[in-house]
Amino acid sequence: MIVLERNSLEFSFNKVHRDARCSIEFQRTLRIPDDGRTYPLPPGLGAFPIRHLDDYAANLPESWRKRGGVIVPMHQAEALWISFASEYPFAIKVAAGKMCAITGDPWVDHLNRDPQDYAVLPEQPWLDGFCVEKGVIRQFVAMKLGEGYTVEEQLTGAATHGGLQLKAFPMKAKHYKSNRFFGPMDYSDQEPGVLYSPAQSMGLAPGGRMKQDIYDDDHGLNVWDQRNSSRCFVTIVNSAQWMAITGERPPTEPPTARQYASHGLPWFDYYGGDAQAIAGSDKLRGLKSVVEKATEAGEKTLSKDEAIAAPHVIALGKSRPVREGSLDGSPW
Repeated sequence: MIVLERNSLEFSFNKVHRDARCSIEFQRTLRIPDDGRTYPLPPGLGAFPIRHLDDYAANLPESWRKRGGVIVPMHQAEALWISFASEYPFAIKVAAGKMCAITGDPWVDHLNRDPQDYAVLPEQPWLDGFCVEKGVIRQFVAMKLGEGYTVEEQLTGAATHGGLQLKAFPMKAKHYKSNRFFGPMDYSDQEPGVLYSPAQSMGLAPGGRMKQDIYDDDHGLNVWDQRNSSRCFVTIVNSAQWMAITGERPPTEPPTARQYASHGLPWFDYYGGDAQAIAGSDKLRGLKSVVEKATEAGEKTLSKDEAIAAPHVIALGKSRPVREGSLDGSPW
């Protein structure tokens, strides 16, 4: 079962185990420069609002109503990262336009191990983009379908689905009971009533390069309960569509990476202990980023990306001592 709680998708499988629950949020973030450099993790700027698609079904096309799920607003060229939280182990499939964000392969309902097409919770606290190399992703960036930017269009030549697709598989109860697991890792112009075609919705395109490991599944396929799973289609709409559909104002546009860095605010680096990272996808590695596609087409989709420094990087996932300090030069 999936419920929506305060902009968080809550997956639960009580028939498998009373503890089989996980939550997924979509975090607003900086769009990092697409300048060839590999950046550390940018901050979360708060969760995107999420609404039940069924609450607005009367104003939506039949194709959207059939797939159900939820709707989320994003500005053109805005970036997001996906936050996972769970004490119970899960395998999570993530796709954009029904193309796997980890392998670049078309969506299938089951789990694949070779190559691994899912993330493992709680080891994987978040996913910021498409896995292009070992330890490197290209950031999730929202672009309008039909203009050739999205991963879906670059891999299939069609703008059919857009959005994000999620599917969660809990660990079988017998395997959960026989293992010890550590605790949680939380890391406008349109009028209401207008129908929207799939070509007017948003998909995700590859943006700048970022350091991030996608961890290898050291449990093996047999531990995941593939007879019990839940999936959710996340339709992404632009700010004007969001207002027309829901009557709510969308979030304001986030600051640029340069504006953020100019204030000396922190970036992040995550340490996964002994967990091993999987290799990136050759299919995804060969795709053009938003800036590369725009340059190729002579379009000004994005403002010019400038390299920035990220000197203040905070390490996450490590045990770090707390400095005791002093008061007026003396121990307090």
